[in-house]
Amino acid sequence: MEYGSIERELHIDASPEVVFEVLSSPEYIREWWSAETEFEPVAGATGSLTWTDQSSGRHNSAPFTVVEADPPRTFSFRWTYDETEVAGPGNSLLVTFELVPTGEGTTVRFRETGYRERGWEAAVLEAHYNDHRQGWDFYLPRLAAAADRLAAAR
Repeated sequence: MEYGSIERELHIDASPEVVFEVLSSPEYIREWWSAETEFEPVAGATGSLTWTDQSSGRHNSAPFTVVEADPPRTFSFRWTYDETEVAGPGNSLLVTFELVPTGEGTTVRFRETGYRERGWEAAVLEAHYNDHRQGWDFYLPRLAAAADRLAAAR
């Protein structure tokens, strides 16, 4: 396996506007990604994502920087970097959500890149990649469900 990027595509029965809101709003990020966060969905905005382990109560935080916010087409951010640094290629992972209107809904093209550029040793690279792959496979369906609920409520 090359461990270069994680790519997924999913269809959501909601408009790109609704999907963008669910992707970029702290209120909905809490719902689908189970992370506490506060930020403005504009390029250059910074924030952090904080998850709480329900069994231990311990917190795990990751800083992030919005790279592109082009409603309702694209939302991207960099994350998993040292919070004393400015996020960029080589020190962070880049997550991009491309939203394409399709029929009555939206095709979401998801991509997370930057693994090899981090300079991790092979075992560390493989562990991070597999952890993120499993995480996205768990959370992306929750994104679809949250967008479906918001669309149904409107």
